[in-house]
Amino acid sequence: QVRLVESGGGSVQVRGSLRLSCAASGYIYSNYVMGWFRQAPGNEREGVASIDRFGTHTYYADSVKGRFTISRDNKKNALYLQMNNLKLEDTAMYYCAASPRDVLNLRTDAYNYWGQGTQVTVSS
Repeated sequence: QVRLVESGGGSVQVRGSLRLSCAASGYIYSNYVMGWFRQAPGNEREGVASIDRFGTHTYYADSVKGRFTISRDNKKNALYLQMNNLKLEDTAMYYCAASPRDVLNLRTDAYNYWGQGTQVTVSS
């Protein structure tokens, strides 16, 4: 049974930092492209960052480029999102997801497996 569990969310002030983690189990982790998504109240879920199976290539939404860094550790079946210089508009529920398609993308319909999410709240 595939399971993705996010952690590391919390409350932080503007320009602060957080590091999100996602623990994967129940499937061959290194066979999947991984991504981070977020959803704010009243908004659609949007892609934040994606990383290829080997952690070699990454892809970011323009809104987070230069501030967020996605990484993975295939030995630990773990995914990370380092978020720096956080802004008010980064407030959202953050989800990790796994895609069997061997292409970097931020489309929600490309991802088969999803975690339950971890809340990030940025305040002034």
